[in-house]
Formats: sequence, structure tokens, C-alpha cells
Amino acid sequence: MTQNKLLPIGSIVLLEGGTKRLMIYGRKQIMVSNNPKMFDYIGVFYPEGYIDPEHAFAFNHSDIEKVIFEGYQDEEEIEFQQVLAEAVMD
Repeated sequence: MTQNKLLPIGSIVLLEGGTKRLMIYGRKQIMVSNNPKMFDYIGVFYPEGYIDPEHAFAFNHSDIEKVIFEGYQDEEEIEFQQVLAEAVMD
């Protein structure tokens, strides 16, 4: 990831080559399969929201073509960003 700050929950993005916007609802997600992998985000279609597990998408910040809306940020979010930044540095 080329930046050290992840987008907040509720952010709306368009992925590279995508035609449908996604809303971020989770960060630093580990997808368990044959080869577990961590992704920066998990998102769902916007404006539909969560439909089922088949319509939840894990992706990295580098996959984002455009940030349409940046989600809500308050003191708690700022503190959480610091925790995330420290975890990445470890």
C-alpha cells in the first residue's frame, strides 16, 4: 500500500475497471481460503449494501481508481488509524 492511512468505514469507492461503486465496511480483513491473505478493505455494492457473502468484495487500496466519498471521521476513528499505523509498522 502506498499510503499509511486507510479510508474510513462508509467510504464509497470505484475500483480500477469497475462499473459499480462499493461501500467500505471493514478494514484489514483476512480472507481464509487455501492461502489466507490480508486485504486492506472489504466492501459491498452501493447503494444496495450487504446482500450475501457472494456479494462482499475484498480489495486493496491500490485497486481503487476513485474515492467518491470519504466516510465519517471522529476522534475514535483518528485513534483507530493510529493503532492501524502502528500495527503495520510492527
